[in-house]
Amino acid sequence: MKLPKNIKEFADSLESTLPPDTWPTELKALWWDANGNWSRAHESVDSLSSPKAARVHAYLHRKEGDLWNADYWYSRAGANRPSHSLEEEFRWNLKELLGF
Repeated sequence: MKLPKNIKEFADSLESTLPPDTWPTELKALWWDANGNWSRAHESVDSLSSPKAARVHAYLHRKEGDLWNADYWYSRAGANRPSHSLEEEFRWNLKELLGF
């Protein structure tokens, strides 16, 4: 499966039992998170060091409530913890990974 062209296509993919193998790991992490599997999402990015992976990793720790750890990963991503909602941050990450 190609990358989703928009947020609706990403949402439609959540009906599947697994994210597509061809997707980048960071996108798969968001897919797992959207499917309610925080642990699997975290495992997906835990050993990655790219700025995009660090940003998703930071979001996951923020969602978990571990703000100290989240701030560490935001720093690794070259960013500060956002003040907007987790839902908005999820959408921001998704748009960044999909390139729109």
